[in-house]
Amino acid sequence: MTSSPDSPLRLGVLISGGGTTLVNFLDKIKAGELNAEIALVIASRPDCGGIAKAEAAGVSCHVVPRGEHADVTSFSQAIFDHCRAANVDLVTLAGFLAMIEIPDDFQHRVMNIHPALIPAFCGQGMYGHHVHEAVLARGCKVTGCTVHFADNEYDHGPIILQRCVPVEANDTPDTLSARVFKTECEAYPEAIRQYAEGRLTATGSRISMNDS
Repeated sequence: MTSSPDSPLRLGVLISGGGTTLVNFLDKIKAGELNAEIALVIASRPDCGGIAKAEAAGVSCHVVPRGEHADVTSFSQAIFDHCRAANVDLVTLAGFLAMIEIPDDFQHRVMNIHPALIPAFCGQGMYGHHVHEAVLARGCKVTGCTVHFADNEYDHGPIILQRCVPVEANDTPDTLSARVFKTECEAYPEAIRQYAEGRLTATGSRISMNDS
């Protein structure tokens, strides 16, 4: 981390869609529930709905299309060059669907949230409604969300926290998605707070929680 304990954590937010998680961060910051600021937003597509939301909030936004880069390495370099230039403390994947390679100086400085309880219903192709459809098809009684440090595999890396929600008998992918997202809106900011307070220690694939 480059910020002092009392200064706002500078977040980079990576999006590929409508920016609902970005809006949640902005709301939590405005309410005084998250001591952070959005340093920049990076969108993987020029048609992301979240771009307009970032601009409306006065947040710097860069579009870095995956298709304009020859490989994952050059794509990732462009993204993290923007993050370094903006002095980002923590990169948050907020519905970001493109694979990236995390450089050494950002190890354990990139967080992701997944709408299921990893290691269930995760990996390549498991995102959005695909996850909730799979949960319902399997007949699960509970599901939830997982916040973890990202590494160079899909939905991998040390788990920071998980939250559970029930699966109701009459659930549809839409109703289940809404219930999980409500939990995500609390879990992701909580994980960011824990990081900002220096409470997270990674040892291999495990995260230990230090006293604040």
